Amino acid sequence: MTTDLNTVPFVSVENMMRLTHETGIEEALAEIAGYIEDDFRRWPLFDKTPRVASHSEVGVIELMPTSDGTEYGFKYVNGHPKNTKEGLQTVTAFGLLADVDTGYPVLLTEMTVLTALRTAATSAVATKYLARRDAKVMAMIGNGSQSEFQALALHKICGIEEVRLFDTDPNATRKCAENLKGTGLRVVSCATGQEAIEGADIITTCTADKQNATILTDNMVGAGVHINAIGGDCPGKTELHRDILMRSDIFVEYPEQTRIEGEIQQLAQDHPVTELWQVITGEITGRRDDRQITLFDGVGFAIEDFSALRWVRDKLRTSNRFDMLDMIADPDDPRDLFGMLLREKQRMAAA
Repeated sequence: MTTDLNTVPFVSVENMMRLTHETGIEEALAEIAGYIEDDFRRWPLFDKTPRVASHSEVGVIELMPTSDGTEYGFKYVNGHPKNTKEGLQTVTAFGLLADVDTGYPVLLTEMTVLTALRTAATSAVATKYLARRDAKVMAMIGNGSQSEFQALALHKICGIEEVRLFDTDPNATRKCAENLKGTGLRVVSCATGQEAIEGADIITTCTADKQNATILTDNMVGAGVHINAIGGDCPGKTELHRDILMRSDIFVEYPEQTRIEGEIQQLAQDHPVTELWQVITGEITGRRDDRQITLFDGVGFAIEDFSALRWVRDKLRTSNRFDMLDMIADPDDPRDLFGMLLREKQRMAAA
């Protein structure tokens, strides 16, 4: 990729899909997971703040910024569960990566597909460090847009061999099962959540309703299970019964955000949790034994998006899956922006 400071590479949805297929979906998930691990290992370097959220009765719109001091990234993302009934995506997103030294953007990209990839990659990273080493069976509760990505990420990165599917909408389960054909996973469609969880070593919950729900009850979760609870992403939206949290060792991305939006919003503000980066760096032990229940309360954090943006930026060095956008004004004299505007008027008149 060759560029100048005044044009910015833009990755459209079409080009993101093609970039992903050129890499291979599972390989893309593994590569993004590697970037996430790398950035979690240098977690203290990053600016960190809970995402800036604008809530409404029907959804949320958020900005998610961070910087490592050299590069700056942000993502715009929404979450509107009602959209599916209107033929629209529940989640849409775009993001930007910029150079801290100049403030100039170096990448603009769609992030609806990319967020699906990075969310699954993050779950796989957490599972890699927290699940039992012999874990082979995964229950996927909620079979919407994220489900296939989750299954493939854990298949590639964690060695999962079987995925057991359940959704309150049987059509979603049929869709997911069909999409996972030929992936090497053994796919079992289940009629109830309880059936899906039977024999599962890992339980992933990812539902979209913006409400406090009880997708898992305490009696459904046995010793030694690892749970990825990734459906929580806003105040008043949870998936797990509180008693499950009380029995689990809880791991989070950024406590200040998770206490607002995650499963732990049900608990006291001082309830102990462990930050995932501390496990990845070896500062704190994650799984201690095979009977421990581990819970990754994943709400998504800006550093994961930063990692995904870096992955795209680096992929474009050997790929042409982008368009150049004329985004930065470039007057002959940096102080004479108005003069540039006047000269354009003259060119228009002469045309």
